[in-house]
Amino acid sequence: MTNDAHSGLRQAAAPRDPIAPELAALDKRLGKLVVNRFTYRLLRLLGRFLRPPFDPAGVSLAYDGEGTRRMAIVMPETRSGKGALVLFHGGGFVFGRPEDILPKAAHFAKALGVPVICPAYRLAPQAPFPAALDDAHAAWRRVLALADSMGIDLARIVVGGYSAGGGLAANLVHRLHDEGGPQPAAQLLVYPMLDDRTAQDRALDTPRHSIWSNANNRFAWPAYLGGGRDPQAQPYAVAARRTDLSGLPPAWLGVGTCDLFLDEGRANARRLAEAGVDISYEEVAGAIHAFDMDDNPLARTFTSSQSEFIRHYVT
Repeated sequence: MTNDAHSGLRQAAAPRDPIAPELAALDKRLGKLVVNRFTYRLLRLLGRFLRPPFDPAGVSLAYDGEGTRRMAIVMPETRSGKGALVLFHGGGFVFGRPEDILPKAAHFAKALGVPVICPAYRLAPQAPFPAALDDAHAAWRRVLALADSMGIDLARIVVGGYSAGGGLAANLVHRLHDEGGPQPAAQLLVYPMLDDRTAQDRALDTPRHSIWSNANNRFAWPAYLGGGRDPQAQPYAVAARRTDLSGLPPAWLGVGTCDLFLDEGRANARRLAEAGVDISYEEVAGAIHAFDMDDNPLARTFTSSQSEFIRHYVT
């Protein structure tokens, strides 16, 4: 891994690393995931029944709101930080639930001693952009409104997410920056889905990208953007299309070298650094998309790096 966004980022044309042996079982189980107009509904249905195990030891779980307006709130039994973490789930903008990331939320809540809030948001293609962003924005406003009763310092809230949730978090940070008012203290972008132009690059169809392929990507982006609408004409729809990144809060961005989103993650880290944003960049050799959703040595190191970054801003 490297923390240096100014140097050491290999060129996109460099050969990709082989998948790490520690991830072979995960790759075998989920590596050929197919997401298209025929399967996304099934994935939503399965998500209601095949939730990752949530260990309640050391935390409590409550909900604010219902349906697509609900926020899962994981509170640590012992508070040691003054801030909070707002964390958005992944799923390519077309499936996924806050419950998918509750194990991660519980880990961060216990490790950092702060509430972790996981908002739901509307999904495409039924609810294309700006529905998800509007829901994320509304969740931010609700967190601010609840901050006093929850003992949260408004200046110590980190916003982040996984995959599509990372892209959503980045776009929310952009919008909040332009609106003014209370700002996130930092942003956590975990193998984020940032650039619709990746889906248009047919050269990326040939390399096998485990769990999230470019074929999946090519379904998800038009679904999210609303068919033939021009993404350039939709502010805050595609994080990588924002030209001015100056003034944004500090960022942590991590991605594996076998991830479809490697090149766009590298590019975003570089652009943030060039804009003067404090950026911590982690690149994990041999890691596939969503590799940290299983317990493995690479995932533990990856998550520990995130915890240390967040701790600086929430304590």
